[in-house]
Amino acid sequence: MRTFTQISSSEELEAAIEQSKEQPVLVLKHSTRCPISAGAYAEAQRYLGDSPNEEAEYKLIHVVEDRPVSLEAADRLGVEHASPQVILLKNGLAVWNTSHGKITAAALQEALS
Repeated sequence: MRTFTQISSSEELEAAIEQSKEQPVLVLKHSTRCPISAGAYAEAQRYLGDSPNEEAEYKLIHVVEDRPVSLEAADRLGVEHASPQVILLKNGLAVWNTSHGKITAAALQEALS
């Protein structure tokens, strides 16, 4: 089963951006203190447990615990910060993102198909 790998430093964020030049990278920005984020995380886990894109990598940023990296991701990727939020990276760029209740297993399936 695919799982999320946590990003907690600028170097790990840079590595994920570079990795997206070889394969899609989905970044989930998640707050461990928010019930809406808990629901989005559950949907993302459901996607990973069902039939995820095996060619993609899956990354996780905790927006409270790793706030500097979360804000850096927004700046580097040109995506307005939200939490919860998913950002799909390809070729070093954010090509799709959504947030809050729009993060569903079906939306992830469509974005990564």
